[in-house]
Formats: sequence, C-alpha cells, structure tokens
Amino acid sequence: MKKEQPIFVGVSSCLLGAKVRFDAGHKKSDFVTDIMSDYVKFVSVCPEIEIGMGTPREAVRLVGSNENPEMLGVKSGISWTTKMNSYSNTRIKNADMKKLSGYILKSKSPSCGMERVKVYTEKGMPSHSGSGLFAKKLMDAYPYLPIEEEGRLQDKKIRENFIIRLFAYNRLKQLLKEPFSRKKIIQFHTEHKYLLMSHSVKHYKLIGQLVAKISEYKPAAFKKEYRQLFMDALKYQATAKKHTNVLMHILGYLKNNLTADEKSAILESIEDYRLRFIPLIVPVTLLKHYIYKYDVTYIKNQVYLEPHPKELMLRNHV
Repeated sequence: MKKEQPIFVGVSSCLLGAKVRFDAGHKKSDFVTDIMSDYVKFVSVCPEIEIGMGTPREAVRLVGSNENPEMLGVKSGISWTTKMNSYSNTRIKNADMKKLSGYILKSKSPSCGMERVKVYTEKGMPSHSGSGLFAKKLMDAYPYLPIEEEGRLQDKKIRENFIIRLFAYNRLKQLLKEPFSRKKIIQFHTEHKYLLMSHSVKHYKLIGQLVAKISEYKPAAFKKEYRQLFMDALKYQATAKKHTNVLMHILGYLKNNLTADEKSAILESIEDYRLRFIPLIVPVTLLKHYIYKYDVTYIKNQVYLEPHPKELMLRNHV
C-alpha cells in the first residue's frame, strides 16, 4: 500500500477501557484496543462525562418520539436534553472532529448509539428505533464519514466494509484537500476502479461518467459529487459474485502473458472462491504473483489488490 497520512478515528471512550459508564465501569472492545490501535490514532469522546455527568451516576434513557427524544434520568426524570444537544452541536465542530476518517460508537447508548436505541413512550413502552443524541448530530454533520458500532463490527462482513471505507475515506480526504488537479483526480479514480466495482457496479459506472465530464465542472461542484458517489458506492457490501466479476476483469489483463496451465490454475482458484471453498486472499494472491511477474502496471496500481493492511487478514476467511 502507498504511504498514507495518519488515520484519525473517533471512538466512544468506554470502548478504549475508560471507566466512564454510569456504573463506573467500561465496555473495552478488543477489536478497538488490540487490532485497530495499530493502524489508527483514536480521538476519545464520552459525551455524558463531557457534559458534567459524574461516575458513578444515574442511568439515563431516551423518552418521547424517535425523531426528537428527551434524555431523562431513569429514576429522577431530570432532563439532560438541552445540555447534551448544546454540547453535541459544539463538539462536532471541533478541530479534532474535522480530521476524522471514521468513528466507532457504543451501541445502544442513549448518547452514542448509532441505531436501534431504545426510546420509551410516556407509558414506559420502548421501541428500538432511535439514535443517541450525540450520534444523531454526528451522523447529520458528517454524512459521508464511515461510522459503525462496536457490536455490529463483530460481523466479519460489516467489519471489512467499515475498514475498507475507513481507509478509502482517508485517501479521498487527502486528495480533496490538495489543490484541484484533474490529472490527480483521474489517477485516483483509475486506481480505485476495481475497488468500486467490487461494491457497486451501478456506482462504478456513474462515477466513471462523472470523471469523463470532469472538465465541465467547477472544482467545488465536482469534489462534492465525486465524494458523495464514491462513499455511497462503498456502503454496499462486496459479495462473492461481485469479487468474482472483478477477478475475471483483472485476469483479462493477463491473457497475453499466461500459459494455458497458469490461466487454468487462476480460473480454478476463482471458481473455488466463488463456491466458498477458499478465501478471497487465495485468488488475489495468485493474480498478484503474475501481475508483478509480468509487470502489468495498470493493475499493479489497483487499490483493490490491497485496500487495507494485509495484517488485518480480512480476506482470509471463507
């Protein structure tokens, strides 16, 4: 992988092991502390502590409508809504938040839960369709920022998708901060073509059409539309079918170099992957061997071949 700038990721403090929960405990996440910490710099945030709640403290919950709930003490009924909303509006504008390339939230939290947070009616009946007050402000302010909850990240597919979006968003941010250069944007897009195809063929085509008309756009308008389409594409999970399509496209660039036996071996590995007999890393590694052996420059530069550090081993499972 190319050298990238440091990746800053926001995280709920309790996931780092900080004892900031209402019961003075924590919810340390091994994925966050033992795996992600090797590749990112964390920006730790605990909205409840930062608005003045102590530890231990009375638990709070959301009450009212899903769209505009109140944050109330479970026993006392004391409202923290105004403080939390005011804090959130200010906190999300801080400099350390603007440099983020991703965020990992604490699930089910009335302040940090991304989705399926309990919202109680006045009669005490809960729905599971709300978002934490801080999380809602964060998602509204940064609609393209890769955001996930630690609970959902236990799912291997969701985890891989989040990490792909995290690294891709970091690269995109670097590109869009630089002076506008059609040449650099076209190069960036070219290097990401097969990554985009592995997530959404529809968006791959739409973005290609946009880049083809880059000269017709003012820089700000182009950046806005490209960022939206690029990040929207990566929200779609890659599948075995989509990966197989990409692998076959890449194989096409080797057709004039491979012997019959070499091509047969690659086709067999792609088919075994499609049938879920072997992990994705096997056909990708085999293709990379021949891509470098025959110096196929266009494909060598494809981010798809290594969209995240190989040490994460996200492509090593069936």
